[in-house]
Amino acid sequence: MAGEGDTTTSGVRFPPPLIFAGMMLIGRAVDGWFGLNPAMPGFVQAVGWGIAALGVVLIGWAIFLFLRAGTNPEPWAPDAAFVATGIYRLTRNPMYLGMALAHLGFALGADSLGMLLTMPVAAGLVDRLVIAREERHLICRFGSSYEEYLRNVRRWL
Repeated sequence: MAGEGDTTTSGVRFPPPLIFAGMMLIGRAVDGWFGLNPAMPGFVQAVGWGIAALGVVLIGWAIFLFLRAGTNPEPWAPDAAFVATGIYRLTRNPMYLGMALAHLGFALGADSLGMLLTMPVAAGLVDRLVIAREERHLICRFGSSYEEYLRNVRRWL
């Protein structure tokens, strides 16, 4: 990953998938320590698995758009372009939104209150530790065109 003085990348230090996965594991541990399995109704679990699937599809779509544009989806890799088509017209961070949805869906599907409680923590960490850095970098990299994109498209939804 990029160092602090590297201006060709955003300098992201913590891979977002690891932030979400780590918080999911912490959530499951909390379930075990405190017995937080609320026995959600079957339909809630089914909806959860659907939300998780939607999140995975969103991640895949976003990665496809990055690759089609010839840029790397990894936040610590140099940017060749910023993508503003497809799902990126609705949200600036569909990969991270997809990760949050997958986290939420897995929490509901797995009947895990601990995972449910750690989802906003994971999203907050990604927002502050990753997205804020990426946006500063992309403003420097792409200038006024990216600033206009910031004004017109929401960070999450």
